Amino acid sequence: MKKTLLSTAILSAALAVGMSTVQASDFPNKPLTLVVGFGAGGSTDIQARVLANVLEDELGQPVNVVNQPGAGGGIALTRLANNRDEGYTFAFGTSMTITYGPLATETAYQLDDFRYVAGVTLGQSAIVTGEDRPFGDSWESLIEYARENPGTSYATQTALDRMIIEYISQQEGLDLRIVPTAGGAGMAPLILSGDVDFAYSGGTHSGYAESGEMPVLLSLAEERLVAFPDAPSMQEAGYDINPAEIRVVMVPKNTPDAHVERLAEALEAATQDERFIEITEERILMPVVYLSEDEVTQTLTEQTESYKALIEELGGVPGAEE
Repeated sequence: MKKTLLSTAILSAALAVGMSTVQASDFPNKPLTLVVGFGAGGSTDIQARVLANVLEDELGQPVNVVNQPGAGGGIALTRLANNRDEGYTFAFGTSMTITYGPLATETAYQLDDFRYVAGVTLGQSAIVTGEDRPFGDSWESLIEYARENPGTSYATQTALDRMIIEYISQQEGLDLRIVPTAGGAGMAPLILSGDVDFAYSGGTHSGYAESGEMPVLLSLAEERLVAFPDAPSMQEAGYDINPAEIRVVMVPKNTPDAHVERLAEALEAATQDERFIEITEERILMPVVYLSEDEVTQTLTEQTESYKALIEELGGVPGAEE
């Protein structure tokens, strides 16, 4: 009898493992949804649609792109955090939304509410200006000009770039006039017309790389920008902060390991696909990379801690009292 019971137990365990393996290898067996936390037509959306096409080939299932704009990508992450479909819905967005967003405003999500399947692009955010400014097109000249001209205007788009410029202002002794704008579409006309002296750009400047109408003054990436190598990085300019952005694919934290691994495999293949490389590196001028879940998670955790320290140094979140 004991031998029979033992045999039955072994058989049951084997069946359970077998069923688990089948379920894992069966993913995905229905269409997937790629959520973009920004409106249609922006660089994140453009990338996401090409990425979806590549992932369809890699995963063998349709990948539908859904835009859920709002709160700098926060609306999409709020919905994703409560999703329970085990990786069939995933988000593609910027690390800024998850590292700085919850520190700057009250959010329904935190860093550890997600798994970061992979990073696939390094952001190329920058501080930019327009043509024929009195300070030219160098960061050093701008700082000198701004010191001598209180009220020099700066166009902000995000809570993070607002903190960065507040940090720089304190370091350099500047008294700037802050002009809020709604995305690159709101910033560009102000810079091109000369109504604002300089501004944050999350990627809009890439469209002016050849014409020179929007010179880059300072790189907000970890290194100098690929398309604008003359502009120094934050560290080269003497600022102890690294706001480098990663474009990353995220899933809820309860997503099964096997599903995350399958998505990661497909994403790694996407970073080697000519369609994704062409749209990312040649059109929106951002480097394609592949960063594993562990690499991305460590980077985002370290970045969040550095932002916490900077907020404390500044005495609070810049602009929160306005």
